[in-house]
Amino acid sequence: MTRKKLLTIGTFDGVHLGHRALFTRLEQLCVKYQMRPKVLYFPYPPKTILSPRPEMSVLSTPPEKKELLKKLALPAEELNFQMYREYSAENFFKKVLLQKYNGGAILAGPDFAFGKNRQGNAEFLKNKCAQLNIPLEIIPFYDGADGAKISSSLIRKTLAQGDIPTANLMLGRPYSLEGRVVAGQKLGRKIGFPTANLDINFYKLLPLGVFAVKVRLGRKFYRGICNIGFRPTINTIQSVIPLVEVHILDFKGSIYGRRMEVFFCDKIRSESKFDSLDALKRQLAQDKKTASALID
Repeated sequence: MTRKKLLTIGTFDGVHLGHRALFTRLEQLCVKYQMRPKVLYFPYPPKTILSPRPEMSVLSTPPEKKELLKKLALPAEELNFQMYREYSAENFFKKVLLQKYNGGAILAGPDFAFGKNRQGNAEFLKNKCAQLNIPLEIIPFYDGADGAKISSSLIRKTLAQGDIPTANLMLGRPYSLEGRVVAGQKLGRKIGFPTANLDINFYKLLPLGVFAVKVRLGRKFYRGICNIGFRPTINTIQSVIPLVEVHILDFKGSIYGRRMEVFFCDKIRSESKFDSLDALKRQLAQDKKTASALID
């Protein structure tokens, strides 16, 4: 007879410290109930898919989330939201959790819900699991060092406010983004600060401003400055999505077409419009010094 699985299901956006506490508890319960663990997750938060303004709304893209979960060495499987969006909570519980995934016990966060109109909430799970004598545990929110309840929405808000160190603490790692280097207008090169323009996933949350970052190219790491914004001084861009430009300190070479990963250390300043190119160059020189100090 196939061993039952202990299931946890969610979006797990960012795979932050709260999620990791839940996964640790999942492994503990598997030992207790002699079941195999299974993490079921949606690639994007359902509210992102359903929103009329879904841009820049996730901490982790599907490939990033897959890699983060892989590092935790837990069996994880992506769920197709469109396939299940019309399922009632009753159908999803019975046909997906119990039948398809052979669920024998369930672990969930306090705010998770499934099924059409989010009817499969904690109260629903308590009633159904009690009827069928299925072990259920609703894990409380994970509190950070300052006592605040860690959640994906709080981390998104913290990043949007530019508080990178606090967001990184809640994530348990530096916030990062990844993209391919694409050709730009080469304006930075003309003023002595060549930048790499990154093609970023439409849904990826992009904090606005100038940041001290670490940059990974292949297996090598470099120090850098990342500007995310609308370039108000030179050739302002008219777009909903800001431009992501990265200047790698003390680096020469062509990197067009290569993939780059950017790790955020701290915010240097907000994006500003300067009266002249000379004023912009002076500020960039200062940003370079600030970035070096913050990263070191």
